[in-house]
Amino acid sequence: MKRKPEDIEQLEQKILQLKRDKALAKRDRDETDITRASRIGFRIGAELLSAVIVGAAIGYLLDKLFATAPWLMVIFLFFGGAAGILNVYRLAQKESEEK
Repeated sequence: MKRKPEDIEQLEQKILQLKRDKALAKRDRDETDITRASRIGFRIGAELLSAVIVGAAIGYLLDKLFATAPWLMVIFLFFGGAAGILNVYRLAQKESEEK
């Protein structure tokens, strides 16, 4: 079995150390108000949109299964909206506790 040259081992160690330093610097950097607001805004949008889409999809599939179109889709669309609002409320509570 061939052994790695010493300079390659030193280079690998240096690369690993630089990656660790970069991760530490990234973690220690404070989040600005704009980036925090953007992160929260995108999450709120994703929570609402995904809940409504999942609710509509479940309602659509149940409508196809039971031949009740469009009633179950409408009902589950509202359930999805309510679930999305509940998720946003929980997110707001969590963010207010962290701040």
